[in-house]
Amino acid sequence: MNMQQLFDHARDGQVDELNLISLEGGIYLLEAHQAGQRHLLVDAAGATLHLRSVEHARDVLQGLPELPFYLLHTVVHTEMCGFADGPQQPLRVPIALQSAWMRDA
Repeated sequence: MNMQQLFDHARDGQVDELNLISLEGGIYLLEAHQAGQRHLLVDAAGATLHLRSVEHARDVLQGLPELPFYLLHTVVHTEMCGFADGPQQPLRVPIALQSAWMRDA
């Protein structure tokens, strides 16, 4: 899904939520959930869209209708150290689409 499709689907009420996935190395990916399916956002060239921060994501998403928005941190210590058998859930924190700085302005 590209940004234009995301905005179109969100305006039509077809996007259930957005996840900003934090990866090792300061890379963030944006994932849209729609009708039980997950779609990573891609850039104009069709490559996975890489964002620099939560604020960068908020800038890119400016003008999007209000949606549930979550920051997901993967559980990297499990892979690195081999802790705990079985499935591990990522840390999932609700965040606002708009920065507190923007809401107060």
